[in-house]
Order: sequence, then C-alpha cells, then structure tokens
Amino acid sequence: MHDEPHAARPGTWISPKPHAWRREQRIAALVAIALLALAGWWTLRPFLHALGWGGIFAVSLWPLYQRCVRRWPRGQSVALPAAFTLFILLIFVIPLVMVANAVFHDTISLAQWLAVARVQGVPVPEVLHHLPYGEQAAAWWQSALGTPEGISRLSQHAGPSSGLSLGTGEKILGGLAHRLLLVGFMLMTLFFLLRDGQSVAQAMRVATRRAFGLPGENVADQAVLAIRGTVNGLVIVGFGEGLILGVIYGLAGASHAALLGLLTGLLSAIPFGATVAVVVAAAILVAGGKLWAAAIVAVIGLALVFIADHFVRPVFIGGSTRLPFIWVLLGILGGVEGWGLIGLVMGPAVMAVLMLLWREWIGAVKGPLNPVRGESAAAERAES
Repeated sequence: MHDEPHAARPGTWISPKPHAWRREQRIAALVAIALLALAGWWTLRPFLHALGWGGIFAVSLWPLYQRCVRRWPRGQSVALPAAFTLFILLIFVIPLVMVANAVFHDTISLAQWLAVARVQGVPVPEVLHHLPYGEQAAAWWQSALGTPEGISRLSQHAGPSSGLSLGTGEKILGGLAHRLLLVGFMLMTLFFLLRDGQSVAQAMRVATRRAFGLPGENVADQAVLAIRGTVNGLVIVGFGEGLILGVIYGLAGASHAALLGLLTGLLSAIPFGATVAVVVAAAILVAGGKLWAAAIVAVIGLALVFIADHFVRPVFIGGSTRLPFIWVLLGILGGVEGWGLIGLVMGPAVMAVLMLLWREWIGAVKGPLNPVRGESAAAERAES
C-alpha cells in the first residue's frame, strides 16, 4: 500500500479533457453533493457562530497580520498566529467577559429594583422640582411611576415579573459554559485561519473563479473589502466607544455603568445612536442630582462620538462601503433578529456588499459588474 500524496496548491490539478458523465450521473452527483453539504451544515450547526466570529476577526486582522509576516516571516507558522489570537483574547474576549460579569450583576440589581418599584413605586426625584415645568413633570411622575398602580399600567405588556430562581441561575451558568466553549473554538478557528490564510484564500479564489468566472472572483475580493471595512468601522469603533464611555459613566457615578456602556457600544453602530446613549446616561445622572457630573459626561461623550463618527469611522469603513442610515438600521436589526449576536456584524456587512454590487451594476462605482460600453449606450438610446 503506497502513501497518499501531499495535497498540492489549489488550482494545480486540471483535467486535460472533459469528464464523460452521463446526464443521470451528473444529476446524481449534484444531489449527492447537496446532501453532503446539508449533512456538513447540520454537523457544524452548533459551532457556526464560533466559526463565523473566527472568520470575521481573521478577515479584519489580515492586512495587519500580513505586514507582520513580511517583517518576521519565520513567525507565520506558530508565533504570529498565536500572538494575534492572544491579542484578540486580551483586547476583546477578556473585556467582554468583564462587561458580561458587570452586566449580570447590574441585571440582578435592576431586577431587584424593579421588584421593589412594583410594590412601593418610584419616588419623584428632588431635582425634578427645580427644572422648568418641574411641578407638571413631578405630577406626571407621581401618577405614572410614583405608585404601584402606575408601574403596573406601564409594565402590563412586559410579561411576568422579573425574579431570580435556582432554575434561572442554572440556566445562566449552563449558557455561560456553552459560550466559553464557543469562545475557545472561535480562538482556535482564528489561529488556524491566520496560519493557513494564504492557502484558504487561494482555494476560495479558485472555487469562486470556477463557479462564477473572473468577474465573480473580483466581486468576492471587493465583498471581502466591504466586510472588512464595515466590521472594522462598526465593531472596533463601537467597542472602543462603549468601553471608553462606560469607564466615564462609572467615574461619574452613574448607576449601571456597565449596562450603559454596552448600550452605547451597540447603539454606536447606528447613526446618532451613541448620542442617544450619552443623553440617557446624562439624564440618569441628572435624576440622581449629579448635575456637574451629567454636564461633564454630556460634553465628553458628545465630543468623543463626534470624533469617532466624523474622523475615525470613515477611515475604517472607506467611501465605497458607507451605507445610508436606513440600511444600517435595517441591517443591524434584521441581522440580530435573523442571525443572533453575530448578526450585529453580518447584517450591516451583507447590506454593504449588496449596496456595493448595486452601485457597480448601475455604474455608480467602478467594478466588474459595470455595464459594457455598447450595452450601456444601447440602453440609453432605448430610454430616449
């Protein structure tokens, strides 16, 4: 028995003549391939999110990784992929775990506060009396939030009362263990994608060219650029905004600073969303009587959001992948609804790719889908 030969580079082996397949054999082969693909999807279904996040981070980090490989070629087998994986662990995973822990404790405190509010109501903040039209606002607050009946009217559509039980705690611990397992697979996927990224990218190019031709390969390359710009612009900038402003909220003495920071990071992907989060944080500080802290949070927060939205984010995203407000909003909301948490990235990225293809198809930007000169002229004559 002879040894199996090592796999050559993708695209090396090409058949010298067409395969002599009958029509029935071709149909049977396509059915078998579809069944195998379905079986593979079903097998990997529990880990698709981990694989997806690993691919997203690999696509985003690839240009920086290539620069490091050119400076230190010997490290591309183990050292550099391990270093970049450790970088993701330290910069993203560990802070997210810390935020998740803070959000968990804040959620418990919030649930306890809501339980007390349903029984006793929420007292009118003292600062409300000193604001313009404060007496009217205080009267509304007392009728809507100051009594258990008012709280019940506001929360009658919110479902059963929030409470923590042993079963809930077990579910949270089980979900946490599952998430940690997925994080481990995500980091492992990132390591191998960085280590073997050249061969994986070459294989994807060959497969795309065989399926869709050279224009399909060009579209795939531009789609990767669109995804990279969108991911970097939405995720990295949003993560930075949420982290920095979360720390500022905590230093200013805002209650539930971790929740507010997470809210800021999520809303920062939507135009003017981070501004709304900053205003909410300042309003919470005002309600607590901390007027100077609220003013400082508002000034620093709005300045940081302005710099991020007008200077930092455009550098990451680039001109060709900028989306109108409505498509960003629909991409985020629809992505989260359809894909879960990974949809926060996948939704806007898919919208960016579709928008890029549309602009190429109508000739608004240069690309492989631009109409041919003769076809475009004939279409213009037909319209006139």
